[in-house]
Amino acid sequence: MISVRRLLWEAGYRLGIAPWDTGRPIPMLVDAVEGPDGLRPGRALDLGCGTGRNAIYLAGRGWDVCGVDLSGHAVAVGLRRAAAAGVSVRLVQGDVTRLEDMDLGAGFTLLVDSGCYHVVPTGRRGAYAAAVTQVAAPGACLLLYGVGRAPFPGVGTSAAEMRRRFTGWRLVSAEQIPATELRRYIDTRWPFDLALAQRWFDAWRYRLERV
Repeated sequence: MISVRRLLWEAGYRLGIAPWDTGRPIPMLVDAVEGPDGLRPGRALDLGCGTGRNAIYLAGRGWDVCGVDLSGHAVAVGLRRAAAAGVSVRLVQGDVTRLEDMDLGAGFTLLVDSGCYHVVPTGRRGAYAAAVTQVAAPGACLLLYGVGRAPFPGVGTSAAEMRRRFTGWRLVSAEQIPATELRRYIDTRWPFDLALAQRWFDAWRYRLERV
């Protein structure tokens, strides 16, 4: 049975109503990979991979990458983009709270979430945390970007929730993203009013380490 959530994401991608789909990896991932203490290539899992912007970037830098998204259309677009970029990625349609259904294996050293967790229904967030914990290698890094305060019920997260849900992880950092930097996370073809953004929501980047 097709869920309402899946239908909404399918519609968003098919109609081009996806301002987060920038075609570029999220800045916090680039910083983690290319920064002075850059992560070494290993197995990576892109949670809510969309059209593959993070997965394609990582594959181009030597990572073995899997990605999961509810939208079959987004996954198909991502596979075409990966082929055009000359990289190999495994992108599958599925629910990030049910990773055990997808036979992805385990031992992921990097997990990336660029705006997925904060829209997972609150009743499924425990399952999300359990699923990613199960497939993560000891010492794995989880990079998670998402909305904190939001005008929509059931959307958003906080550092306190990160600590409560991800009991098998250590919260390394929780940083609010300045409004001016949000332009790097959102498709600039969409109108983006910084003053309005600051009034209605804030965005955060979290880094966790599997213990």
